[in-house]
Amino acid sequence: MKGSLRLASLDLGTNSTRLLVADCDGSRTETVDRRMIITRLGEGVDRTRQLSPEAIERARVALSEYRKVITPLQPAGVAAVATSVLRDCENGEEFLDIAEEILGTRPRVLPGVEEARMSFLGAVSDLGEELKTAGDAGPALVFDIGGGSTELVTGDPSIARGGAEPPDDALRLKSVDVGCVRMSERFLTTDPPSPVSIGRMETYIVQVLRPAIASLLPEKSRGSSSRVSPGPAPWSLGVGLAGTVTTISGINMGLEEYDTDRIHHSKLTRDQVEQIFRKLASVPLDERKKVMGLEPGRADIIVGGAAVLRVVMDVARLEEILVSEKDILDGLVIDLYRRLTA
Repeated sequence: MKGSLRLASLDLGTNSTRLLVADCDGSRTETVDRRMIITRLGEGVDRTRQLSPEAIERARVALSEYRKVITPLQPAGVAAVATSVLRDCENGEEFLDIAEEILGTRPRVLPGVEEARMSFLGAVSDLGEELKTAGDAGPALVFDIGGGSTELVTGDPSIARGGAEPPDDALRLKSVDVGCVRMSERFLTTDPPSPVSIGRMETYIVQVLRPAIASLLPEKSRGSSSRVSPGPAPWSLGVGLAGTVTTISGINMGLEEYDTDRIHHSKLTRDQVEQIFRKLASVPLDERKKVMGLEPGRADIIVGGAAVLRVVMDVARLEEILVSEKDILDGLVIDLYRRLTA
């Protein structure tokens, strides 16, 4: 990549701690190393508002391992961020001190809308033929289902062309506190989850997501302040990010091992999501681990995440979505490149 810099980004999330080292030219990223460790940093935070010592230790070990990966690759800069879990907890400074000592840079606690912006920037950086297919049919909807929150962004998909930074008024952004860990801990307390608990969870998710998604549209596309108007889907393209979406896509394809190349830009229909959700929700944890050979560590929260995914698709009337491996990590690298070269 001409004029590129090697850069690194880290996402200290509610469920996982992730690393990307990539070569970046300011508009695209070329992966050198991409890793994910499920650390469950946000375990219990929805209830206690405290990071537990055990969760801090799991994340500390992961960051120490990542330091060993980053150092020999010699990136020109490192961007580290913390998201929903650090926004929610009351003892986050202790953990940020530990992270800074290991990484040499202090992670920024991203506001929800900034997290959404970085996710959008990463997702659209790698759209090619998808943009041609979308044409001028309307804004794209990009959503990132995390452990503690879900970020939703709409914008003209053509802004990805040329890698230009979208103007502040080009995007509509929302961050809502529904995520796979938060929903699982709050509602799914039996194994397998009871139909009653699933129903309560889904009702809650709809109540939160419906007005959020409606607010992303121009007035003419809204049925009311809290609903998307009836009719064809108002989006030219729906793009789903993060572990829930990529894992369900891998299950749908019957993959025995996680294959980034096959999962990236695969597609999921609403019917496929429904079938997988029903299968996962109807069996106990041990059975879900067998189904989820790709990521067994996600088996205890996948039902909560799949519930968020099916509600997003229902409320937004998305019959099909594009699955992207390019996400907030890529957005952070692109943003860092632009800041370093400004």
